[in-house]
Amino acid sequence: MWLAATLFAVNDPLTELSVRLEEAAQRLRAPELEVDSALALIEECSRLAGEASSQVDQRMRAALEPLPDLPGQLPLPAA
Repeated sequence: MWLAATLFAVNDPLTELSVRLEEAAQRLRAPELEVDSALALIEECSRLAGEASSQVDQRMRAALEPLPDLPGQLPLPAA
């Protein structure tokens, strides 16, 4: 699982959540998985998806918010 280890080294929360979600989905596909374990994995997938959604929302808000005025910065003239 060299790829997952490399992605965790990037330390991007959204990338980490994506890797963890993929790993949980792979475990769900295991034929020997018992019902109780499957239910726990489904709950984990739901939680991870919620965290990923929150990360995306935070990034979208940050991208849409205007940058703060910096001290000494002059305003641009109106066109």
